[in-house]
Amino acid sequence: MEFRELSVPGAWEITTAQFGDARGAFLEWFKAPAFEAATGHAFDLQQANCSVSAAGVLRGVHFADVPPGQAKYITCAKGAVLDVVVDVRTGSPTFGQWDSVLLDDVDRRAVYISEGLGHAFMSLEDDSTVLYLCSTGYAPGREHGIDPLDPDLGIAWPTIGRSGASLTPILSEKDSEAPTLAQAAADALLPTWSAVDEYVRSLTEGGAR
Repeated sequence: MEFRELSVPGAWEITTAQFGDARGAFLEWFKAPAFEAATGHAFDLQQANCSVSAAGVLRGVHFADVPPGQAKYITCAKGAVLDVVVDVRTGSPTFGQWDSVLLDDVDRRAVYISEGLGHAFMSLEDDSTVLYLCSTGYAPGREHGIDPLDPDLGIAWPTIGRSGASLTPILSEKDSEAPTLAQAAADALLPTWSAVDEYVRSLTEGGAR
């Protein structure tokens, strides 16, 4: 299992070995010792989610108040998605920047997104199935969103799907009405770099949430 930190600090791409034969394939998409070696702390699983999306569905950008935030360990079990992490931590050296990883049922990579970061993805195929391990449970009062089509973010969402057909972004009403990054900052909705850093350091020192 290999961890590669993305250009947004606090997010990693995870590549693991697959073992295949005539029956199919097997892989270990999460391993606690490898995770702890890469991040410096344990992952406290509190909720596991599964979403199934048609081609073009765009979910996010979602983030949660810190503390405790919500870290996510994500993979795509079926189909393909472009998974995006956005630095929404005010005061961060990479504030407003984003990075992406293709998650699909071929390479079967995963992404870890730590507390205080924004997360979004676009489905590139009908019935794309995304699995999330979450460090905290759903709490609507402390969860927020940013417009994934915010031109100031400039996320390069795909326009062509896995089949070669054109993609049109499909957003929920909630996501389509989300504020821009600038609006969220002005409304003091965003986590701060210092608060996130302090919280993540406490996890590293304490070993777990």
